[in-house]
Amino acid sequence: MHDEALSTEQTESRIAMIERRALVRHKTFIKGRIYFNNRLSSVDCIVRDMTEKGARLQVPESVALPDAFDLYLPNKDEHFRAQAQWRKGDQIGVSWTPEGALRPKAEGGAQNERSLMDRVARLEHEVAALQRRFETLRQD
Repeated sequence: MHDEALSTEQTESRIAMIERRALVRHKTFIKGRIYFNNRLSSVDCIVRDMTEKGARLQVPESVALPDAFDLYLPNKDEHFRAQAQWRKGDQIGVSWTPEGALRPKAEGGAQNERSLMDRVARLEHEVAALQRRFETLRQD
C-alpha cells in the first residue's frame, strides 16, 4: 500500500512538472550577453533553451547576478528584459518581463526609434554638461 501511494505521488509530481512546462522549449546553444547595474556591468552567457516566455541560461557561478537584468543575443540582434525565476549551479531560469522581448529597431518601429532618440538627446545633454564642468575645473 505504501509503495502504491508513493507511486501515485510520483506520477502526480511528474504530471505537475509536465503541466508547468506547457510551452514548447527549444534547445539552443546561443551566445548571449547579460547587462546589469544600469548596463555598467556585463557577463557572457549561453542560452541553453528558450520559449516565448523565458529561457534557461548558463552563466559563470562566480558572478552574482541581480534578479532582473537585460539579455542581448548578438547573433539574432534581440534584446530581452529578464527576471530570474530559479538558480541551480551555473544555470538560471528566467522569464521575460511584461515588456517582453525588446525588439531590434527594424522590428520595433517608430516608438522604439523615438525612445532611442530621446535617450540619445538626454545623453548628449549630459555630455555637454560634463564637458562644461570639466572646462571649469581645468581652469581653476
